Amino acid sequence: MVDVSVKETTKRFAEARATVLVGPKITRLIHTNNMKKGDVLSVAQLAGIMGAKRTSELIPLCHNITLSSVKVEAKLNMEMYSVDICGRVQCTGQTGVEMEALTAVTLAALTVYDMCKAVSHDITITDIKLWNKTGGKRNFERNQNKVD
Repeated sequence: MVDVSVKETTKRFAEARATVLVGPKITRLIHTNNMKKGDVLSVAQLAGIMGAKRTSELIPLCHNITLSSVKVEAKLNMEMYSVDICGRVQCTGQTGVEMEALTAVTLAALTVYDMCKAVSHDITITDIKLWNKTGGKRNFERNQNKVD
């Protein structure tokens, strides 16, 4: 692991996003809350929060960070037949929380897949990316007009 003991303690924030393309049938089932495993959006949000809290156990060289806030939103996009996921993580510390935000949205996306795979395996997890971060040496904000 990298030694962060000489780094300044600052407020750290990171936001990550992901999209799960589920198709029209699953979109309708999620919208009407008729998936056999239950409320997909709520369970995905909870899984994302749990994932953020356990990032250092999943990513070998990540520091164990005391998080002050984890928020995960999973929203159904009826027009795009997708679940759009946003994770926001904060702490006050010597290292950033980008990995925790990315882990949150990834675990939430995997949970959507798990809860919907009985209906179809034609589900695509896409666009997992850091959206912005503040604190530490440099800030980052993704250019929303840029095509990756």
